Amino acid sequence: MKTQILKKKIVKIFHKYGLSKNHSSISADALINAELVGAYGHGLSRLKMYCDRISKNVINSKAKIKIKKISQSITHVDGNNSIGFVAADTAIKIAINNAKKTGIGLVAVKNSGHYGLSGYYAEQAVKKKLMVMVFTNAPPAVAPHGALKSLFGTNPICFGTPTGSKIPFILDTSISMINRGKIRVAAREGGKIPEGVALDKFGKPTTDPKKALEGVQLPIAGFRGSGLAWMVDILSGVFTGGNHAGRVKDPFTDFSGPQNIGHLFFAMKPNLFVGNNFNKRIKDNIKKIKKLPKIKGVKEILYPGQNKFNRYKNNLKKEIKISKNILNDLNILLK
Repeated sequence: MKTQILKKKIVKIFHKYGLSKNHSSISADALINAELVGAYGHGLSRLKMYCDRISKNVINSKAKIKIKKISQSITHVDGNNSIGFVAADTAIKIAINNAKKTGIGLVAVKNSGHYGLSGYYAEQAVKKKLMVMVFTNAPPAVAPHGALKSLFGTNPICFGTPTGSKIPFILDTSISMINRGKIRVAAREGGKIPEGVALDKFGKPTTDPKKALEGVQLPIAGFRGSGLAWMVDILSGVFTGGNHAGRVKDPFTDFSGPQNIGHLFFAMKPNLFVGNNFNKRIKDNIKKIKKLPKIKGVKEILYPGQNKFNRYKNNLKKEIKISKNILNDLNILLK
C-alpha cells in the first residue's frame, strides 16, 4: 500500500476513535516510520491495541498536555494519559527548543503511554544538529538478575548525534536480547523466535513466542543488561513521576487503567565543549573506526543508524507490505 494512502487510513481510524486530526496525524507518522525502518513490531501491528485502549478509556483521546517550565533548560510534561506519540512529540520539540536556546534541553514526561520507537524522536533532534539521549520504561518482561519474576520492561536506551554527513548516528536498543514487539508479531503470524532470547513460565528456554510472552525475556549481557534496565527504570520512571518497579501496565492485556509510562529526553548542542571542532572530531572518530581491519565477510564497519537509514531510504520508494492479519485489522477498524 502506498504510504500516503496508508497514512490517510490510519488518520481516519484514529480520528474515528476520538483523536484530533493533529494527534491522529502525529500518531500515524510514528507508526508508518516504524514500518519504513523495518521495526514492524512497533508499527501497524500495534494499531488495534491503541484503538482498543482508547475505546476502553485507558488512553485519553481528548488529552490536554500540561507543560511545567522549571527553567530555561528544564521542562516537566504531564501527558494527561494521552497516546504516547503525542506526549513524546510534545516533549522532544520542547527539548529541541530548550537546547537551541540554552545549549541543553532536559524534558521529563509522566502520564504517557507507549510511544513507539525511541530512535524516531532522537532523529528529530539530530536533524536539528543536536546530540540527544532518550529513555522510556515499559511493562514487565525481564526478570532482574537473580529474580524469578519479570519486573523490568525491555527499557530501550537511545543515543543520537550528528555525524557531519546525511546519515545520523542513532543507537536505539532494548536491554533485552530481542524486543517484545518482535515476539508479539511472531506469535500473531505463527512464527518462531531465535534460541537464547526467552524462557517459558517454567524457566525453560523456548522458541515459541506465545510461551515467551507468558514467561521471561532474557537481558543482554546477563547482570549488566539487568543493571541497565534498572537504570532506565529509575531515569524514566522514578525520576519523571511515571510508573516504575513493574507498575507499567501491559498495553495488550491490562485495561484496568492508564499505563503512566515515563519518558526522559535530553538534547544538547554538540559544540558545548569543543566549539566548531565537533564536526571535524566526529568525522575523525568515525573514519578511524571504519578504517580498522575487518573480519572475513565484513565489507564495511557500520555505525548505529546506517542500516536503518538505508532501509528507510529503500522502503520509501516502495509500497508498504501489509500482512493479511494487519489488513484485516485496518478493514475492521475503518468500519
